[in-house]
Amino acid sequence: MLGAVVLILILFGISQPILGNLQREHKWVKAGLLNQMFWYHMFFGLVYWTYSQFNRSDSQMYYRYTEISRNWFDSFHAGTEFIHWMSYPFVKWLNFNYDMMMFLSCWLGFWGFVYFYLFFKENLRFNPKFQGWDAITIFMFLPNMHFWTASLGKGAVIFAGIGFLVYGLSWPQKRLSYIAFGSFLCYMVRPHILFAILIGMGVGFVLGKEKVPIYQKYLVVFFAIGMSIYVYEDLLAFLGYDPNNVLESFEEESALNMGRLRSSGSGVAMESYSMPMKLFTFWFRPLFIDSPNALGIAISFENALYIYMFSKVVRMDFIKYIKQAPAMVKMSAVVFISISISMTFVMSNLGIIIRQKSQIMYFMLFVVVAFMDWQRTTRIKKRGEIFNRIVEEERKNLELAVAEK
Repeated sequence: MLGAVVLILILFGISQPILGNLQREHKWVKAGLLNQMFWYHMFFGLVYWTYSQFNRSDSQMYYRYTEISRNWFDSFHAGTEFIHWMSYPFVKWLNFNYDMMMFLSCWLGFWGFVYFYLFFKENLRFNPKFQGWDAITIFMFLPNMHFWTASLGKGAVIFAGIGFLVYGLSWPQKRLSYIAFGSFLCYMVRPHILFAILIGMGVGFVLGKEKVPIYQKYLVVFFAIGMSIYVYEDLLAFLGYDPNNVLESFEEESALNMGRLRSSGSGVAMESYSMPMKLFTFWFRPLFIDSPNALGIAISFENALYIYMFSKVVRMDFIKYIKQAPAMVKMSAVVFISISISMTFVMSNLGIIIRQKSQIMYFMLFVVVAFMDWQRTTRIKKRGEIFNRIVEEERKNLELAVAEK
């Protein structure tokens, strides 16, 4: 564990110039807050490391398999093997032990939070409040999000990849390197996530309210379509579907996955639920009445927050807003809905649901706070119009009074 402590201090030192550059680029960035987030995330790395000492953890399997690997590039494949490929140089060449690999992966997960934070902040005009507290700061410190992205495994890698990718998409002309790196991580860990984001990106840029030259919009659409076609067959093979009979193989694989997941404990009969109930289960369960253990009870508080935030968009003016929403909001909505629907067909275990949904809940929260941001902007605009109208009427009355004299 001493090696892990030394590594954490080194990683903190490496982070400082990067955070400093981000603060110079974005004047609203508070490096102190991001440093607090670093130590908070490392705390959850310690929590997960402690958990892995007494429970079976995939992180142990990833490390042991990497230890016995003979050739680095034998593992260069999408999915589980990619984690072995990423771990190989550190385990085989630098002699990192299990503890050090856990916190190195934890550090990668930390950058997912940093770039999601930047994504939120630069796409909102105001700081939305939750009971007087800054909502974005609350979102960045949600315990469940940190727990599942603080260990050696897919969770930290895919979360970081999505963070880099959405940050890059906020300004694609100047952030191609972020888009490329984020896309690479997403594709190598979970190609279907990249597939959904590409589709969402195309929809967002075409339907977004931004005044973008038409040729740029079509370039983005063609890029999204081209990338989707490129990853289509690999995506089907990765998911275990037959390219010649996608629908039937999807149903068979979904039924098989549901059976496996339900047999592993904490099962729910998702196949018998209606679509709204499936989505509710995926987004908001476990709740206090069906929490399987102490961890489930803790997560129920977070799910209660999700329900509260989701209730903010159950309003008629949300339809008006989403029609005129910016590209990033439309992209986030498409990604969140599409991935949620697809996952409800294969998820039937609350433990797996808790882990998997951490990859996409920030998309839902972003749509919600962007809507709240629009509501506040609209209220200020209306107040301004009323004020201007009153001033104009007073001016006219004054002119009339002067004219009468």
